Amino acid sequence: MKVKKYVASSMSEAMKKIREELGSDAVILSSKPVFSHGFIGFFKKRSIEVIAGIEPPSKKPIQKQKQKKLPDKPADAHLASSIKIEKQLKSSDSAQVELVKEIADIKNMMKGLGKTNTFYPLPLQPVSKILIEQEVDPFLHEELLEKLVNKWHENHGTSDAGTVCGWLNAELVAKLSGIPNWGVTFQKKFINFVGPTGVGKTTTLAKAAADSILIHNKKVAFITTDTYRIAAIEQLKKYAEILNVPVEVAYNLEDFKRAAERFAEYDLIFIDTAGRNFRNREYVKDLSRVIDFTTEMETYLVLSLTSKEKDMTDIYQQFSLIEIKQVIFTKADETSTYGTMLNFINQHQLGVAYLTYGQDVPNDIEQASPELIVKTILGEKRYA
Repeated sequence: MKVKKYVASSMSEAMKKIREELGSDAVILSSKPVFSHGFIGFFKKRSIEVIAGIEPPSKKPIQKQKQKKLPDKPADAHLASSIKIEKQLKSSDSAQVELVKEIADIKNMMKGLGKTNTFYPLPLQPVSKILIEQEVDPFLHEELLEKLVNKWHENHGTSDAGTVCGWLNAELVAKLSGIPNWGVTFQKKFINFVGPTGVGKTTTLAKAAADSILIHNKKVAFITTDTYRIAAIEQLKKYAEILNVPVEVAYNLEDFKRAAERFAEYDLIFIDTAGRNFRNREYVKDLSRVIDFTTEMETYLVLSLTSKEKDMTDIYQQFSLIEIKQVIFTKADETSTYGTMLNFINQHQLGVAYLTYGQDVPNDIEQASPELIVKTILGEKRYA
């Protein structure tokens, strides 16, 4: 058999090359997505690698048969091809026996297909559907399902959907656990909250402060630099009154340094910043004119789960002038789609400090962990 590897930008382009070089009697032996390394780890390009083959014409005269062309439907094409190759290779030498076995595995996998036109066995289709509905990045979806398919084959195709869901849970937790900085550790004295308008920074700051006071027994103070809105100052003062903590307003860098000196004996100082249009680069530069980033400080980027994924990435890039330690996701109760959260964490390799939901202070906040994120995505944890 003549076998050749093709790399193309899509399956249709690969099929076109195969037909041109090997003819329409060629069969597909395998296919998988591949990724180029890109430029210093960025701009990775996705392609598809297809292994195709064709049996050379026999020298003996044979009865002319009507040859079946490559079907249009991918699932049917693989199934028909695997049956054809298996018949042709049953009498082959030992080097081809392994190929026959692999094709038989493909056949078994194809038996599990429903009417979904996917290559995944039947027990894997529910978890694939969950990832799609949660809007998980297609590349990450393929990576996860490839691992699950391998596990399914290792278990001889006998595992049920519940077992497969457990595999997915374990794969996601393991993937996220490789990313540093989960939950809060209070390693620095100054805790800075930044982010765009409308994500609930001030309320989130109050929830995090309450958590540190009530759960971790920390002595806390507030500094606000949000002098653009009188209502924002009043809101933080109200929270400060409820939590019985002092608050200072910093209009400039000198005010900030004086407040820091006043709170020198406190364990943690939470800093509230103005929520302005994140697309204005000057806003981020203005922060350094009011906040002393040379102090013992860690910064949390507050993002709403109701935001678009592209907006989240744009926000993160705008705040790249500041060292972001972790992200805080808010408004978990205002959406039922959490794949954007997973995509963001995976893309930027950034851990999560808190997940918040609702407006109740000091409640409606939970320290984040890989397990919590996975439960949220798989629907095991609900906030509504």
